Formats: sequence, C-alpha cells, structure tokens
Amino acid sequence: MRALIQRVNEASVLVDGEVVGAIGTGLCVFIGASHDDDLQKAEKMASKIWNLRVFEDEDQRMNKSLGEAGGEVLVVSQFTLYGDTAKGRRPSFVQAAAPEVAEPLIAHLCKSLEEMGAQVASGRFRSHMEVQIYNNGPVTLNVEI
Repeated sequence: MRALIQRVNEASVLVDGEVVGAIGTGLCVFIGASHDDDLQKAEKMASKIWNLRVFEDEDQRMNKSLGEAGGEVLVVSQFTLYGDTAKGRRPSFVQAAAPEVAEPLIAHLCKSLEEMGAQVASGRFRSHMEVQIYNNGPVTLNVEI
C-alpha cells in the first residue's frame, strides 16, 4: 500500500457537488493498493497512520500522534499513487490493484483506524472526487508498506 499523508486544518471530498466526507483538524490520506496488498498490510498502514508523530506538542515539536492530538482522518482512494512514469509520457497503472481488490482493502484500513479510536471520513470509491484541503503547515509524507 502507498499513502500520501497531509496534515490539515480541514479537508473534504465532493462527488457531483455533494460533500461525501469531511474532517476538521487531522490527516488527509490518499491511499492506493497494489496487487501485492492484503488485509495485514491494510492493518499495518492503519497503525502507521494512527501512530505517526506529526502533530506539535507543547514545545512545537512534532511529537504527537493522531490519537494523542485528537485529530480526524479523511481517507481518499487514489489508484494513481501507483502511476509509473519511467517510460513515455503516459503513466502506467498496471501495479494498481483492480477496484474489486482495492475497495475491500481500503474499507478494512478505515475499519482498523476506527477500531483504534479514529474518527474516519472517506471519499466514494469509483467516483470522480474533488478534494478540498487546507494544509496545516508543510507536512506531507509518502508512506509505503
């Protein structure tokens, strides 16, 4: 699994002009699954997201995790994280899992985050999504499990 994680003041996902998921302070997670991913990797990614220390403590150091900071998570499926641009001008997405494989894995990741205590919102799988993000500082991380 691959994720692009951004610390945000707020974020939302719209489908056909309707808000389908929104959060306040927390993390916006763009997540992609590959052919090699399974439920165990989804759980490992959820744990990584929950425990990343990217929120400031009293000394303004990034020492607090999502759970400690009390933030929320917006999960947005993003098969394009597996886009290979090594050859030519058109990305290849052959490493991305098929929708019928990726959707249950991402749903399991969301469920795992909820079981850890996270408030989770998400986009809508197989939909054209518009994502609005209000970053909270220059915190954007690539994570691969």
